[in-house]
Amino acid sequence: MAVIRKQSSRASGRALFRIGQVLVLMLALVGTAVQANTIVRVSTTYGDFSIELFDTVTPVTVKNFLNYVNRGTFNGSYFHRLEKGFVLQGGGYRFQPFVGPIALQQDPPIVNEFSVSNTRGTVAMAKLGGDPNSATNQWFVNLADNNTNLDVQNGGFTAFGRVLGNGMNVLDTINSQAGVYSLGQTHTQLPLANYADFTVVKASNFITMTTQVVQRFSEALAVFESQSGKLMLTIDGGDALGVHSLHMSLLTDRPGVVLRLLPDTMIALAIKPIGAATFTATDNKIRIPSLEVNNNGNVAIYKNVVLGLSNAQAWEFTLESFEQ
Repeated sequence: MAVIRKQSSRASGRALFRIGQVLVLMLALVGTAVQANTIVRVSTTYGDFSIELFDTVTPVTVKNFLNYVNRGTFNGSYFHRLEKGFVLQGGGYRFQPFVGPIALQQDPPIVNEFSVSNTRGTVAMAKLGGDPNSATNQWFVNLADNNTNLDVQNGGFTAFGRVLGNGMNVLDTINSQAGVYSLGQTHTQLPLANYADFTVVKASNFITMTTQVVQRFSEALAVFESQSGKLMLTIDGGDALGVHSLHMSLLTDRPGVVLRLLPDTMIALAIKPIGAATFTATDNKIRIPSLEVNNNGNVAIYKNVVLGLSNAQAWEFTLESFEQ
């Protein structure tokens, strides 16, 4: 039996003013609508998927998970265990160049809240063998129906969320494309991307993640969320820079619409999604073909959005133009 272990012109100026008003208004309206369950968007080396949390069914576990998400603990961490056709597990480690795996800081263990079966697409907490109430920061996605196994051992594993929409396509891609290697006691089933056997493992080989609470479920490649003031997008920088997913934060104390790129959210992708934003180093501009702006279910779509690098030292970009 397998055991889960912890592991412009005037016109354009008026247009920019309008979109700025929209963004500011959205920030002012945060909290006016109620989301039934919390949703967390997870960006990975192979694309994004979203998790709907079971807020009322497993409240202690959800609160614990969100503590890590909201602190940014999982940003830059990686999935350290892939048992093909069974589970993909992460939340435990971050890679530091020239040092190796660094264990993430853990909060105190939580009480087991098993009630939802561990079927394919559910997300559950890992814990120590023989101790039902030992879950801390490590979690896993069920890649198959594992209920006959995980529902009946160690008090049952607490499934506290489920993958939404086409998100399992991302997990299935990891399951099929990532190689699995043994790099020591805590990394006996480590999934790696684009790794050549017997070579030095680099940071780009790890299947890295970034997590962010969002207002609503969306599979768009570029999304602005009013609740967090975060812009989440995938950018193709060409052969020189590669393809990355990243987050940018709206700076509300600046005139116009200014966003700061958050370096700790950058993930080098092993795939090249169709419709991604582009960055060109010749003019230092980000061009977003389609941007979805969300405010508690109220959605607006902006086309051909252009952000220009306005402060290189601070990684700041200013909105220059868009089409409505």
